[in-house]
Amino acid sequence: TSTVVNCRRPSRRILVSLFITAFTSQLQEFFSTTQPTHSYVYSWTKCQKNTSATNITDFNSLPETIKDFLYYRHCRHFPMLLDAPSKCGGAEKSSDVFLLLVIKSSPGNYERREVLRKTWAKERPYKGVWIRRIFISGTSESGSEKVRQNRLLELENQEYNDILQWNFEDTFFNLTLKQILFLEWLEIYCPNVSFLLNGDDDVFANTDNMVEYLQSLRDNGGRKSLFVGHLIQNVGPIRIPGNKYFIPKQVYESESYPPYCGGGGFLLSGYTASVIYNMSQSMSVMSCHVSLDDYDPCYYKEILLVHRFLPSDMYLMWKRIHDPNLICDKSKKYLYHCNFKKLPLMDKTHL
Repeated sequence: TSTVVNCRRPSRRILVSLFITAFTSQLQEFFSTTQPTHSYVYSWTKCQKNTSATNITDFNSLPETIKDFLYYRHCRHFPMLLDAPSKCGGAEKSSDVFLLLVIKSSPGNYERREVLRKTWAKERPYKGVWIRRIFISGTSESGSEKVRQNRLLELENQEYNDILQWNFEDTFFNLTLKQILFLEWLEIYCPNVSFLLNGDDDVFANTDNMVEYLQSLRDNGGRKSLFVGHLIQNVGPIRIPGNKYFIPKQVYESESYPPYCGGGGFLLSGYTASVIYNMSQSMSVMSCHVSLDDYDPCYYKEILLVHRFLPSDMYLMWKRIHDPNLICDKSKKYLYHCNFKKLPLMDKTHL
């Protein structure tokens, strides 16, 4: 069962934990490029390989992806390939956006993006406020397939104006880098959005419920601390080489992670996003899912977000929860609450 928490006043410890959802693998070297001047950055000095990383204990025994991560973990800027500078109506009008849906998506996930555009990520007014959408991506594959995928993203962006793409390799290990690059973009083009949903392109999100929940926060219009997600605690790094989540001590020495909210999907205020971005400039990039078999639409009509949905299932469920003829048994408890230990600077919230 998911635990929903309201992480108020994010301390440095909590901010560090946010970045433990993933870590950067090979941060590719890149070349300065000339692009249209309407976007905020396209050209940066070439990021140099940190050769002193070879002095780390047992460096040569590490997997190549870990070596590359240690070589380039200091890099923070990459050329932008696709932009959507008018997404929020410009910085001055960005306060008109109540909820910005920030969706991590790899170039090849075209079907997922199309389904999301027609379901929970559809741009629309709801309860008197605006929901907007942006996909964030890197590059993948090589040769002609890479060219094909980049062209697909370009065509999508021409039609929908909803894609940000940077020239770094879009891998599981680069999720944190993708997050940092987006927060930098947000500071320039959408600095005054009220709230953000940061999620993956395989989650089912009930954005109607999210708007209603956020509107119920009478003392928070997005200018105060707010961080809501699935609390994960009492876990540590996996030390098994070859495992997808392998984290050697050379990357993270402690045997336990601070409590953090899972990266599949979380809500945060615009203020919290700004604080996290500012903190990320002086922090190292690091790395470190709730399944439901019940497809009862009455359950999904009550929740905020569930991870791991196929595009076809997502489309069907969105239609089912908005069926005007749907009848739910009010005596049945569809929304489950979990008790958990109260953490410093974190309060329990029942939704």
